[in-house]
Amino acid sequence: MSRIRHLRRPRLATTGAAVAAAALLAATLTPTAGAADRPTRSTAIAHAADVLRDRATSLGLTPAQDTTVRDVIVDADGTQHVRYDRTYRELPVLGGDFVVHLTPGGEFRSANRATTRALDIPGVTPAVKAPRAADIAAAALRAANVGETLRELTSRPRLVVDALHGTPRLAWRTDALARDEAGNPVARTVLTDAATGRQIDAWDALESAAGDGESLYGGTVPLETTAAGSTYQLKDPTRGDTYTGDAANRTDLCLLGICVRRAPATLFTDADNHWGTGTTTDRATAAVDAQYGTDTTWDYYKSVHGRNGIAGDGRGSYNRVHYGNDYNNAFWDDSCFCMTYGDGDGNLLGPLVSLDVAGHEMTHGVTSATADLTYSGEPGGLNEATSDIFGTLVEFFAGNDSDPGDWLVGEKIVRSGFEKPALRFMDRPSKDGSSADCWSPTVGNLDVHYSSGVANHFAYLLAEGSGTRTIGGVAHSSPTCDGSTVTGIGKDKLGAIWYRALTVYMTSSTDYAGARTATLNAARDLYGSGSTEHGAVAAAWSAVAVA
Repeated sequence: MSRIRHLRRPRLATTGAAVAAAALLAATLTPTAGAADRPTRSTAIAHAADVLRDRATSLGLTPAQDTTVRDVIVDADGTQHVRYDRTYRELPVLGGDFVVHLTPGGEFRSANRATTRALDIPGVTPAVKAPRAADIAAAALRAANVGETLRELTSRPRLVVDALHGTPRLAWRTDALARDEAGNPVARTVLTDAATGRQIDAWDALESAAGDGESLYGGTVPLETTAAGSTYQLKDPTRGDTYTGDAANRTDLCLLGICVRRAPATLFTDADNHWGTGTTTDRATAAVDAQYGTDTTWDYYKSVHGRNGIAGDGRGSYNRVHYGNDYNNAFWDDSCFCMTYGDGDGNLLGPLVSLDVAGHEMTHGVTSATADLTYSGEPGGLNEATSDIFGTLVEFFAGNDSDPGDWLVGEKIVRSGFEKPALRFMDRPSKDGSSADCWSPTVGNLDVHYSSGVANHFAYLLAEGSGTRTIGGVAHSSPTCDGSTVTGIGKDKLGAIWYRALTVYMTSSTDYAGARTATLNAARDLYGSGSTEHGAVAAAWSAVAVA
């Protein structure tokens, strides 16, 4: 499309706390040299390539392996962090990712590796053949959906090297997909030992994800749109052409793990650039919420963390609203770089397009582009918690009086038939009836939406502290697991610490102990090893039993 007229969008107000945090971060990481002297992305990659060549043995690299750059971060002082994925004899390595940290001059400083085990397996010819792996995954999907009649079930096995679960081994990673009785998609990824056929692990594959508009949950909100002749498109040229489309209550058709037909995302258009009515009877209303959530999340990451879009490359995603029938879910999908929102069943949940849900789903994309925390066990809990943390911080960042910030997740979308006033409670996660407040050796056995409670509890304590208080008109009460008293350091410092830990130190296999180390490293980088903030991070982890 040729360049056309853009309408001006009123600037969203930022809170004084956000401005103060940005100023503090800038002061902490002020470079000693001019910006022109800072290494570029390509320079950092070249430096890291030299390190990989010189330190191959200590990094566990062999001639049978290859590496590709996933992400690069260059700090304000020139310190460089280059994140790699790894293959072994051309097979992807689960848990093969690592981050190399370099001085401003490009010298090796340290590295974080998802696994330190030697990557050397006898061969890459599986004893268990692909059809058997497909059958195992299909059975696992059926077992995870007991009582449902699944149709159009497909399984797509891919050979990988599993370095996440003990000694590296050859494995099948199989994506099993189907439709439930309502026609909505269900999916599960199953990891199978290619020598024995034993299931190693399994996890859900869908992470669960200037005009103005009358939204369902946020009141009247500003929108940046695109003028096209006599109409306007719900597409934002200032944020990577992110747009919102109508899925027309259809679902995706996927065969052998490949979606051969996606539910449509028919771009919303409008004649007068005033979108929606604030009610569900107008299909554009849910689109207003989704686009507003995209805008606000984009602004949060860019204004607060300097991140330009989900993948950090300025590329926009897109939203699909009105997906499926009575679909009580929303999800981020890496393969389409898009977010999908169901309308809910009207009894338990309404349309799942609230601001914190949008921030949650987009953050799954950020996590995928950075640490790529495996969606099972403790890493999976940290993956979900990362989305809860930043979804909540997006809600605070918006400063919207119709949806004030609080530490509940999904409070806007629940209906009277839902037994709780929100989906999750970060001050005391166990209030949802299933989530863990405190770490234990078995917490990784929980569903990732429940094991996330430990990190959510940590995040709340780090930001707000223990005890009782009212936030956003909601009463919060957060006891500690060890009876200690924790003093919070504020939401902005929590966000800065968690973002740096995620993008610089965490890897796909990071567990709770590793998250403690990663956030302590981040607090040290930002505020100093003897700082109040560094001590608060340690105290908050101890308060949720992560030592």
